[in-house]
Amino acid sequence: MARLKDGKELFGKLVTLVGGSGFFGEHVAQELLTRGARLRIVSRAPEKAFRLRTLAPLGAIQFVRGDVTKPQSLAAVLPGSDLAVNLVGAFKGDLDAVQGKGAGLIAAAARDAGVSAFVHVSAIGADTESAVGYARSKADGEAAVRSAFPSATILRPAILFGQDDNFVMMFARLIARFPALPVFGPEANVQPVFVDDAAEAVALALVDPVAHGGKTFEIAGPEVITMLALNERIAAAQHRERGFIALPDAASGLIASIPFSPISADQWKLLKAGNVASGALPGLKELGIAPRPLELFLDRWMVPLRKNGRFADKLTVR
Repeated sequence: MARLKDGKELFGKLVTLVGGSGFFGEHVAQELLTRGARLRIVSRAPEKAFRLRTLAPLGAIQFVRGDVTKPQSLAAVLPGSDLAVNLVGAFKGDLDAVQGKGAGLIAAAARDAGVSAFVHVSAIGADTESAVGYARSKADGEAAVRSAFPSATILRPAILFGQDDNFVMMFARLIARFPALPVFGPEANVQPVFVDDAAEAVALALVDPVAHGGKTFEIAGPEVITMLALNERIAAAQHRERGFIALPDAASGLIASIPFSPISADQWKLLKAGNVASGALPGLKELGIAPRPLELFLDRWMVPLRKNGRFADKLTVR
């Protein structure tokens, strides 16, 4: 569907974002608000999303407490919604209850509430045969959603990056602080996607469910890069020389198995397997989105982390 001249294709529509208080939820909320939507943010801790108040006109955003593991809770928050998005995800805890069966409960509640379009956010690497609970429960959640709401659009994003993320910016802060750093899975491939491109994918799926409903999309960036190369690029953007220690798989696996490790055993297994689009499913291009590369933003984002900030570069005096 072509975007209206004023960009308000969702004007007056009430969109319920289940699990909308997190990093991705904030960007999805901003994208939907620019398209004229009204929002209902559902979370176990809705106060975490109160920062979104300043983004919306008076009365255009509502915060509701809800629990995806409790059907009666979902039945109370979906009625009245025109559209709905499931953004719930977790790396620990009862993953089946949250993103396996829980995803199906959300889809069923949306169906029963008469929602006209439903978007379910899964993850690249979702696999019913995976030995990793996260990937397996994500795949189970997709099946549960498809069963309850056949016309749902399922999005499988790669690792999301943004100026407020906990991926690129986490590495950036560590690189700014330490002269040498270990790199887990240095040759592991990732295909990070700009968070606002992924948020636009959610919006377009809601805007045109006839074209995109019932399909599964892999949402990935335009470039595949190794973890070592990613760290090197961040250091270069900071104008810092850093020593990177490429950890062998055995060492990475051992560290990941230790309590309070910076990476869990499941996260290590997922990283080692890679986080890239399979190419077997449609992606951003089929949604009409040209994905933006990390290089477009990296230099600007790293300015505050350079040794002398904006004055890091020496000026040539003539």
